[in-house]
Amino acid sequence: MFDVAVIEDPAAAEISLDPIRARLLAELAEPGSATMLAAKVGLPRQKVNYHLRTLEQHGLVELMEERRKGNAIERVMRATAASYVISPAALGAVQPDPSRAPDRLSARWLLAVASRLVRDVGVLITGAAKAQKRVATFAIDGTVRFSSAADRAAFAEELANAVTTLVSKYHDEQAEGGREHRIVVAVHPSVPEE
Repeated sequence: MFDVAVIEDPAAAEISLDPIRARLLAELAEPGSATMLAAKVGLPRQKVNYHLRTLEQHGLVELMEERRKGNAIERVMRATAASYVISPAALGAVQPDPSRAPDRLSARWLLAVASRLVRDVGVLITGAAKAQKRVATFAIDGTVRFSSAADRAAFAEELANAVTTLVSKYHDEQAEGGREHRIVVAVHPSVPEE
């Protein structure tokens, strides 16, 4: 089971957003059968089985084992990931595109850039999983408290200059066998965690 999986397929995204199926996915962080889940979620076993088969068809749950129970075979399922992110690619032509209105100070542009990040990393993860390889990535996540808007603006300018200098130092347009990497640096007000 993966920690996080990216849903790129529009049909799988739609399936995962159904409240009952989302609850079943959450419950299936630990393997369970339709009978066990039915008791937890308060639905008939047959209805749970229907939802499990739909989730399985879209690769969101997987069969762990089959057990004989009387005259029936009990299927024990598990979610393919502990959590899921829906890629903007699932939205097709209406997915956010940062090139439409590039504005470094716009929250909507930041959201479009973050959406592209989710889409791109999702594609990389999917490809790496098929090739049974890892993806080389790096991220920094932290907080900074500014005493004023002027300090925040000065920080943003200094950060932009530092990143530009660093990119200039290491970027080699002529590198034989080189591989481009995207850099995303964002600063936004913190949102309290629930």
